[in-house]
Amino acid sequence: MPTYVIGDLQGCHQQLLELCHRIAAEPGDARLIFAGDLVNRGPDSLATLRTLRGLGAQAQTVLGNHDLNLLAVANGIRKAHASDTLDDILAAPDREVLLDWLRHQPLALEHDGHLIVHAGVLPQWTASQALALAHEVETVLQGPNWLDFLRAMYGKEPSKWDDSLIGNDRLRCIVNAMTRMRYCERDGRMDFAAGGGLREDDDPLLPWFDIPGRLSENVTVVFGHWSERGLTMRANLIGLDTGCVWGGKLTAVRLEDRTLFQVDCPQCQKPGK
Repeated sequence: MPTYVIGDLQGCHQQLLELCHRIAAEPGDARLIFAGDLVNRGPDSLATLRTLRGLGAQAQTVLGNHDLNLLAVANGIRKAHASDTLDDILAAPDREVLLDWLRHQPLALEHDGHLIVHAGVLPQWTASQALALAHEVETVLQGPNWLDFLRAMYGKEPSKWDDSLIGNDRLRCIVNAMTRMRYCERDGRMDFAAGGGLREDDDPLLPWFDIPGRLSENVTVVFGHWSERGLTMRANLIGLDTGCVWGGKLTAVRLEDRTLFQVDCPQCQKPGK
């Protein structure tokens, strides 16, 4: 059975259906893995969640920053941003079913030598360590004290990993790396001030995947989250956020042979929002 990883949906439900139709036109059944940011800023986050939940065992997803934001907004922990498009979910009769399904999704997945995360993997982490650390967060998020975790989740510190981190500091660092990170300093310290724009060649910041000595280089990391960079295809790296919600494309890659499938997307948001 072929496996397809699909980039950031952000509530672009019609494009999801079109892309799935293209994939389904291929021979055989398909396994679908989504790289996070299922909801928000696009026009139909509610239908997107319902469709993905309805796929059952055929589909898996990792959590992105917008998915965690939905959980925080829905529980009064965080105020909705002006550009959020979550009202349809928040008003839905099945909202609690959908939100419960969402919080039981993982932060990272492994499939046949591929590590799938939303944003990235800290250069200090091996692939197996990243999966273990993701599981620490998942255990708390799926447990009885998950709301306490959401209340402590936001913040930029600690920005550098240390194995001795404990409690919410440890969990926050893991979440920031896997759902928010783009740039790092050369010592592996995350930088969130730079945004997603591309840097000059002499800039001291590097994309997390270009930090020398990155310990996850022995697997192929598949990620989303970085629409400014767009499609990235390297021997051990696949970036799939091609800016669907910004008027770009929705992209899927078939892992077995790296064949790409794309559909064009109308612009739902203006850059900068």
